[in-house]
Amino acid sequence: MIRDDIQAWVAQALESAGAPQIAFTVEHPDEISHGDFATNAALIIAKKERKNPVEFATQISQILETTKPDFVSEVEVAGPGFINIKLSDIFFQHALTSILQEGSTYGQNTHLAKQKTIIEFTDPNPFKEFHIGHLMSNTIGESIARIIEANGAEVKRACYQGDVGLHVAKTVAEKLFSHKNWETIQNLQDSYVEGSVLFTENEEFKKFVLEINKKIYEKNDAEVNEVYDFGRKLSLDYFDTLYKRLGTQFDYFFFESDVAEFGKNIVREHPDLFIESNGAVVYHAEQYDPTLHTRVFINTEGIPTYEAKELGLAKIKYDTYPYEQSVVITGNEINDYFKVLLSALSHIYPDLASKTKHMSHGMLRLPTGKMSSRTGNVITAESILSEVKEKIVEKLNTSDREVENKDALSDQVAISALKYSILKQSPGKDIVFDLATSISFEGDSGPYLQYTRARCHSLVQKAKEQAIVSKVLDMKPNALDTLLYRYPEVVLRAGSEYAPSFLATYLTQLAGAFNTFYGNTVIVNSEDSESPQKVAYAEAVGIVLESGLALLGISAPLRM
Repeated sequence: MIRDDIQAWVAQALESAGAPQIAFTVEHPDEISHGDFATNAALIIAKKERKNPVEFATQISQILETTKPDFVSEVEVAGPGFINIKLSDIFFQHALTSILQEGSTYGQNTHLAKQKTIIEFTDPNPFKEFHIGHLMSNTIGESIARIIEANGAEVKRACYQGDVGLHVAKTVAEKLFSHKNWETIQNLQDSYVEGSVLFTENEEFKKFVLEINKKIYEKNDAEVNEVYDFGRKLSLDYFDTLYKRLGTQFDYFFFESDVAEFGKNIVREHPDLFIESNGAVVYHAEQYDPTLHTRVFINTEGIPTYEAKELGLAKIKYDTYPYEQSVVITGNEINDYFKVLLSALSHIYPDLASKTKHMSHGMLRLPTGKMSSRTGNVITAESILSEVKEKIVEKLNTSDREVENKDALSDQVAISALKYSILKQSPGKDIVFDLATSISFEGDSGPYLQYTRARCHSLVQKAKEQAIVSKVLDMKPNALDTLLYRYPEVVLRAGSEYAPSFLATYLTQLAGAFNTFYGNTVIVNSEDSESPQKVAYAEAVGIVLESGLALLGISAPLRM
């Protein structure tokens, strides 16, 4: 990384000046005109040593000038004592050449050196809807998995699904109660909604649900088992179609039914930690951390709760894939729950607790507000994808473009619109989904990035038809140069901070710079001696956009 080279070069200059060793930053200035990098080293030392910061910065800059490597063209003091650094023309030429030579591998690194990481995300529950909360978790989890892989980690994707519990019992009980046929996933989901309503309004039905819940756990009733098995398979088959559509392939599927008994036994084996209370078994987390609270791990029916199952899951995950890092991605409404869980886990499996990172995200909201799958007022992933896709088809139909495979393309674009809307936000924040902005081909959107990538491809193909070959020439750097070389830095930072938003922001900046370049010059022109490098820019931007979109889990159609 060029940043590391500059950091080392500045550190050497400070040592030559007899300055004490300190931590300092090397960052990109907000304004490109201020240079490619800036360091606050002189400011920090001047304050510590009670020196004039501008004078000390001048002293350091003079040392830097005398030891200037070939990748630096200029060093200058700015403001109250910052040192600005401009990269050389040779550096930018080499950077552009590297992109063309490395192609799809450009930007990858070995920072995580094959670290074994398991990432759990999506986690829809059979017998319930796959709603836009699951879509959000899937989008974030898949992108983080890809970014971590690009940083050298060995990544396994896991999905943990609640195939037992009251939600299942309500659905199965409603089917047995009403004698409905389950022919489609919608039939099953209707039973869940109706069963949830009956559970709150009908005391007899509530008792029936609790009986069914125990039978599902005990697997001792043939009729209940038959309905349960059919509904479970119907749900899982449906989920699989969505995973394929969204571009996720899980390595492991874990189920509550597989971890429940193991989790319950873990709780029973630690009576000093989990205490009997009014017929239930609880964990008093506030005894160990006053910011936490008490939670039930085994209920009064003797059935393990989510908390107990999660204890079992952590160990079963590790036994399945001995990880160095376990990342669990959920909605932020369970943040407090997860803190209690990790507290309990730290007493039982302290090593696993230290290896577990909980990442939470906000909600994807529509103008109607938050959704609730208990009332049926839920926005499913499929319904919102269909709505966005419909708008994309309308847009394509009204344009003068000739589009092949319009249905497949509109699906790709719809998915990119949703995914980008989620990933461009900082982790943890709620998102208000703006349909019109999300499908725009101009500006801050997934379709805009896809369209720019397709434009780059079209230009390169057009150049080939005119026998123009991409070539890096001795030309002055432009705005594209100042962005293209930063891509590896962005991939590294996005991986270090588990933040796809850095990547989304960067790609939009790059696409904007390229489209400005495209609007101000003729790129493909056989009579223009600079055309080979202009085409090289189109090729390089296309490479970086395709790579970056892939890390966001977004496809890059070659024609749009």
